[in-house]
Amino acid sequence: MATIFTKIINREIPANIVDENDYAIAFMDIRPLQKGHTLVVPKMEVDRLFNLPEDVYSELWNFARRVANAVEKTVDCNRVGVTVYGLEVPHAHIHLIPILQEGDMDFKHPMDGVKAEDIAEMAKAISRNLVD
Repeated sequence: MATIFTKIINREIPANIVDENDYAIAFMDIRPLQKGHTLVVPKMEVDRLFNLPEDVYSELWNFARRVANAVEKTVDCNRVGVTVYGLEVPHAHIHLIPILQEGDMDFKHPMDGVKAEDIAEMAKAISRNLVD
């Protein structure tokens, strides 16, 4: 059965997509830890990141760097934190999280009251800051 991420990739369910290429897609996390929290997901459905074929793994990280640079241009932060975390979705993914201080990447404390329209606007803002 396809994961929720595969359904997003196949456009079966909506998401606030930031960018995509042949290997990966980036979209906004619906339970962000910080403003600008973005997920980078390989289009190949693999449960564990390190099980990706080497070429796809390399392409994924190159793509993640491109998206992270756009996030950093968009959101006021000290840097973009990176983590591979989560067992809820059996599809490898990378979290890009803008951080100001330690503790900003605590998955036990997602942001409260985030509006869907704010997440959509953030996706558009990050997309505008992508550099080829």
